[in-house]
Amino acid sequence: MRKSQPTQLQAIAKDAVAWFAKYRRDLPWRNTRDPYRIWISECMLQQTQVATVIPYYERFLIRFPDIQSLAAANLDEVYQLWAGLGYYRRARQLHAAARSVVESGQSPFPLDRDAIAQLPGIGRYTANAVASFAYDQRCGIVEANTQRLYARLLRCKTPLSASSSQKQLWDFAEAIAIAWPLATGQLNQALMEIGSQVCKPKSPSCDQCPLQKHCLAYQHSETETIPAPKLKKQITELQEVGLLVHDSKGRWLLRRRLNSERWAGLWDFPRYDCTDIQNEGLALDRAADAFLKLYSKRPAIAQECVSVKHSVTRYRILLRCYLAQIDGKLTIGNTQGPSQEQLGWYTSEELDQLALSSSARKVADWLKKHQP
Repeated sequence: MRKSQPTQLQAIAKDAVAWFAKYRRDLPWRNTRDPYRIWISECMLQQTQVATVIPYYERFLIRFPDIQSLAAANLDEVYQLWAGLGYYRRARQLHAAARSVVESGQSPFPLDRDAIAQLPGIGRYTANAVASFAYDQRCGIVEANTQRLYARLLRCKTPLSASSSQKQLWDFAEAIAIAWPLATGQLNQALMEIGSQVCKPKSPSCDQCPLQKHCLAYQHSETETIPAPKLKKQITELQEVGLLVHDSKGRWLLRRRLNSERWAGLWDFPRYDCTDIQNEGLALDRAADAFLKLYSKRPAIAQECVSVKHSVTRYRILLRCYLAQIDGKLTIGNTQGPSQEQLGWYTSEELDQLALSSSARKVADWLKKHQP
């Protein structure tokens, strides 16, 4: 399928839009042309299922109905409303982008794709999606669902992650947006919906696909082998010791994670990587030594009380948590101290109000039920 075939591209677009008019799902972000709301949905939908996103999207917009309210908010509150969606860098970048828009005088939202693409955390796809869905600007869309659909239409056999594949898919996406004379927002929504609901990764519903007659992979019986399989991720197993340090008032010590760490900006219990140590006693010594080095207090570690398994990117982490105490007061408190860390003491009930990492939230829930 060549770029010089606008008639065929128009035929694909026409069939996709006609199907979409009949079978589209009623999703909340499809009932608006507000670029702010569309942008929020696109950020939330990255690497997250639609069904998971909907309640978060609705709660988020109740609290932050426009970009001014988001820009004025404290980042901790943004984290709290994001908690559970994962990939917290998205929330941090969302907040930074909102402030950038307001400070630059572009509110309620930038008006074209190039300006949108300049915002923190916004790549080509998100900028194109907002410009297309909100403003009907002629922008192509390549994301998880459309790239699979395009690969089959074009019979693209190289891995989708290859730069040559990405160029081919983006060229096709831009070409079909230019060839279609009507609203590109509806066209791109249609193509994404077909990719999501019909052209599935395994066992695509080719007999129900409105683009079957245009599909080169279907014509060559290659829909099960295109796209090429992804390379398997190498999973690294990690083991960490978490210290649940409590004081005489029944409060728990938490630290805000640094920008150089996973879950940057979120609150967590002190935890230390002990993957290379097989002996439990030696692992606890390492954790106690690390705590002492940072906070000038050596904790007295008691029994293990809860363990949490969780995964992040290519890591599978086992977090084993131990009750612990320290003598005297930890003087850093909620201010920046010599360790450049922000610390705080919180009751089990107060933990509900903090933006915690997902694993810390599991530990906090356990503490609330089993207050030792």
